[in-house]
Amino acid sequence: MKNVYPILLIPEKKGYTVYIPDFEINTQGEDLTDAMEMARDAIGLMGIDMEDDGKTLPAPSDIASVKKEADEIVTLVDVDFDEYRRKNEMRAVRKNVTIPSWLNEEAERAGVNFSAVLQNALKAELHIAGR
Repeated sequence: MKNVYPILLIPEKKGYTVYIPDFEINTQGEDLTDAMEMARDAIGLMGIDMEDDGKTLPAPSDIASVKKEADEIVTLVDVDFDEYRRKNEMRAVRKNVTIPSWLNEEAERAGVNFSAVLQNALKAELHIAGR
């Protein structure tokens, strides 16, 4: 599920404090780009925690309802909770695979890390870069 939430960027001597009214949380960033990324991360983390606890995510407020001071910035941040969960879910899952015994012996002799090879092959097959 993807939503767009308003955030309030408050300039500091170094960087920005970010207030996210719909979740009643704060974060901070070294510059505007970092502050926006930190806001997205904070919303994503809070959102999946709420989902895991069986709570309903807050509906995004209207941007016009966010009160600000003269030097503060109100803007929107989009968060795809499903994508956030997928990218940040790093728990290991055991898989049982079958390979020919001769291939197993060769790989063990070469010191192959089976998990790493399987992960790399799956990423290549699914066209997933990096991660």
